[in-house]
Amino acid sequence: MNFPVIKGAAYGLIQATNMLVHHGTTQTMERSKDAKSEHLKKLPGHLRSFEQAVGYPPNQVYIGNMTPDELRNVARPWYEQPVSGTSRDGKYGEIMPEDEFIGLMKMVDTFELVILEEQFQVVVKEKIVTHPVLGAIKDIDKLDKNPGTAEEIRELVDNHIAQPMYFEGKLVGCVKKAHEFDEALSNHVMYENLVCKASAVFALQLLLNKTKLKAEEVEYIIECSEEACGDMNQRGGGNFAKSIGEMCGCVNATGSDTRSFCAAPAHALVEAAALAQSGIYKNIVVLGGGCSAKLGMNSKNHVEKGIPALEDMLGAFAIHIAENDGFSPVIRTDGVGRHRIGSGSSPQAVMTAIVADPLDRIGYKILDVDRYAAELQNPEITEPTGAGDVPLANYKMISALGVKRGELERKDIQKAVDNFGMPGFAPTQGHIPSGVPFIGHALDMILSGKISRTMIIGKGSLFLGRMTNLFDGISLIIEKNSGTVDAGLNKKEVRAMIAEAMRDFAKTFGKE
Repeated sequence: MNFPVIKGAAYGLIQATNMLVHHGTTQTMERSKDAKSEHLKKLPGHLRSFEQAVGYPPNQVYIGNMTPDELRNVARPWYEQPVSGTSRDGKYGEIMPEDEFIGLMKMVDTFELVILEEQFQVVVKEKIVTHPVLGAIKDIDKLDKNPGTAEEIRELVDNHIAQPMYFEGKLVGCVKKAHEFDEALSNHVMYENLVCKASAVFALQLLLNKTKLKAEEVEYIIECSEEACGDMNQRGGGNFAKSIGEMCGCVNATGSDTRSFCAAPAHALVEAAALAQSGIYKNIVVLGGGCSAKLGMNSKNHVEKGIPALEDMLGAFAIHIAENDGFSPVIRTDGVGRHRIGSGSSPQAVMTAIVADPLDRIGYKILDVDRYAAELQNPEITEPTGAGDVPLANYKMISALGVKRGELERKDIQKAVDNFGMPGFAPTQGHIPSGVPFIGHALDMILSGKISRTMIIGKGSLFLGRMTNLFDGISLIIEKNSGTVDAGLNKKEVRAMIAEAMRDFAKTFGKE
């Protein structure tokens, strides 16, 4: 079968401590209940500097300067083991400081909703103009237009017309509401949507910068974050994908958004694979921006336990999927796993549906997959909340499934976990950890011969929308390219086949 391939991946992180304090849902809810709460008083003492965020080992893995295996050998707690000689620039992406990101938010704002303080705007433009990725983004000249004074911005914020934008504790801008009465276009929603759009633009620009893909070659974009843009008549009907492609010069692309809570990236990858394999589009980009609401989501637990507020990173990614080129790792579209509506919600039922069933379909066993990438949440974020080490729990369930199927001895469970598992290193941005952060590493490992295949697993909690109690999960297998590309049938061959079929059919007349 002529499987589609993954040709490249890029990853962006934005350190956003001020957003964490002022826009993370945990903090905004706390502030609405008690603006003088102990948590809000203590939180500033637990915020990291940009340099600390760059040196944090899981962040270095995310952008490709370290491998997951190298992270395994770093002693915990990781926040006490900064990587020496680190850079904000990585093989797969980059870590951006908050001031540059605020400037980028104005650049991607089409309706003049973002107002930046005049001196801040001048300074941030100087940084962006010389940046190899940001400087190439469309509409950089917006940073020359419509600045505001500190007094004007403060008045808009105090009158609840705009959401504040802070840097280093100072009010430097705001995002205005887009409609007088429409709650779907409120300043709160517009702020979150611009954060999502800007971070996804960053990821797509990184992909174009770090791979051979050209903007004009992109034919379809699938955006798979957790935000929703629209208005009062269709609150989630919008199209982040085309708005992002527009900013990056993808003039030949169309696109759409895919939503399924945390599992959306895996769904989007499967959709992109189908589009490429069918030949409908040759070059598809799957991407997702970050979620400001989830910054500091578990910060209460972190503050209580005296550790840094580690959820200060917006995550974003972009992945290039294309027709088979005979070289790049393939997506086995005949081995896609899915949690069906009738699958059941027990851990065993879930793992059977999204791991065992697709492997059975293509004749593989549990141990034939060299690496499983499932819910790659950073355990230093989740363990203080009582949620435990989420990736490790998944690997143990997969191993237990192998024992149940007779493919693995009980005594070898931990050995299997060590062999096919990896530590979690992704920020807890909901959709971001769902397997996709490993794809960049997987491409390198497959192409270098270190592994033959990996399984990317996305899982989600559909009950969050209060529409159903159902669970969600989907998986896909990425493996080494056989090097054989099926060129398909040409017109001459098709005509010959039709003629032969018609002759055979004609012979049946008169025989009854």
